[in-house]
Amino acid sequence: MNMVKALNDALRVEMRRDERVVVLGEDVGKLGGVFRVTAGLLEEFGEDRVVDTPLSEAGIVGAAIGMALYGLRPVSELEFADFVYPAMDQLVNEAAKYRYRSGGEFGCPLVVRTPMGGGIKGGLYHSQSPESLLIHNAGLKVVCPSNPYDAKGLLIGAIRDPDPVLFFEPKRVYRANEMEVPEGDYMIPLSQAKVALAGTDITLVSWGAMVEESIAAAKEIHEQGLSVEVIDLRTLWPVDIQSVVQSVQKTGRLVIVHEAPKACGFGAEIVAQICERVFLHLEAPPKRVTGWDTPFPYALENEYLPLRHRIVPALIETARYS
Repeated sequence: MNMVKALNDALRVEMRRDERVVVLGEDVGKLGGVFRVTAGLLEEFGEDRVVDTPLSEAGIVGAAIGMALYGLRPVSELEFADFVYPAMDQLVNEAAKYRYRSGGEFGCPLVVRTPMGGGIKGGLYHSQSPESLLIHNAGLKVVCPSNPYDAKGLLIGAIRDPDPVLFFEPKRVYRANEMEVPEGDYMIPLSQAKVALAGTDITLVSWGAMVEESIAAAKEIHEQGLSVEVIDLRTLWPVDIQSVVQSVQKTGRLVIVHEAPKACGFGAEIVAQICERVFLHLEAPPKRVTGWDTPFPYALENEYLPLRHRIVPALIETARYS
């Protein structure tokens, strides 16, 4: 399966298993979603469980919150992560707070799925990566898979989670490749990073579409005698920092790659946590390879994104530092 098919399969698994699971969002029914992730669900599950909504992100998430509080398991879709901002009040001041404001009596088990990042020439309004803004708000969990297998298992895990989950889907990866994805039910916990490529000299941390770019860069410099360990975070928050700690204790060097701008990006939080925990193991300053601190460009997309041609020099510089 590619990622689109894997996500569609995850939704079918959960909707067949649990009649409380409902899907809602702009064009998720008749059209099957802007990227066709929800294609065919309306025909199988009907209009009561696959709901086409008006164009209102605040309304979509607000309705999902109400559904969750009354016992349903809503999976809402925002057509692009860039459009999460109109729903921020509902996400930050409502969904994220219910467990706390009720003293643990009420949870808010909802999933907000949304395509993120560049790679499709979407320009400045359809290419943003706003994960750090959501991670900053206590009470929200944030997930970003890098491949079809993880996407299915993580989405199933997100739907079953008792708290609100932001599920970012890197659209650059949607149809980029296929891999073996088991049929039926399997779940990946929202707590475990994965070593995507083992190595001994440098730790490279990434997520989403940049994981494959990181692996490609690691393989390129392997010819120069450098061994890079690539860690795919998968769940950004709560972050599995212990997996990064263990790797840095082994390698002594850290590079982080993400699409979002550098300033206040999630890479900065990882650097801070590593410095707090294993500062004396570091043999070089941690380095970030990121998007630029500018709006996302249309014409210069490949220069904005931290692709292999930008990752390789950063790895070599980090390896040579002494």
